[in-house]
Amino acid sequence: MTANLGSRIAGQVIDRITAPNGVNSSLADLALGSGLTLAPVDRSQVNARNVAADLAERTTGVKYPSVNVYCEKLVNNQSEKFRRFSGYAGMAVEVRHSQDHVAGLQDALELYADSVMQVLDAARGDWGNGLFYLGGYEMALSAVKQGGRSFIQSAKITFQIGVSRN
Repeated sequence: MTANLGSRIAGQVIDRITAPNGVNSSLADLALGSGLTLAPVDRSQVNARNVAADLAERTTGVKYPSVNVYCEKLVNNQSEKFRRFSGYAGMAVEVRHSQDHVAGLQDALELYADSVMQVLDAARGDWGNGLFYLGGYEMALSAVKQGGRSFIQSAKITFQIGVSRN
């Protein structure tokens, strides 16, 4: 019953992020007020994987910003007693951004993360097939490190997708 459940949910999150009304639809508006110029997020930059930034750079070609979507955990808490699986999937969207200078790196990263959170805000409700998103998320920013195109920083957005399956 839980076979590939996390991967299937990650795929649905990716579909929402890369949709015409996804991340890029709000990115230009968010950047307008900040004075920053942000590159749109291409579909090839959004992946279903949980991999460290330095490992991703060594093993695959990474284009920044990069967006990684993955399931951190599945919890079957039997909130509906007669279902085989009723609980939630703990999901994560990790946005990584890299640039030559430290100045403005966090500001740009926060705008990319804000656009992901706007996608989540618009996705509240029934996702079909026993999946639903009630809203709510947390964002955590990492410290700036060397990597990518000189400096790299990431924002991790975590949220729960409710699951009710027979």
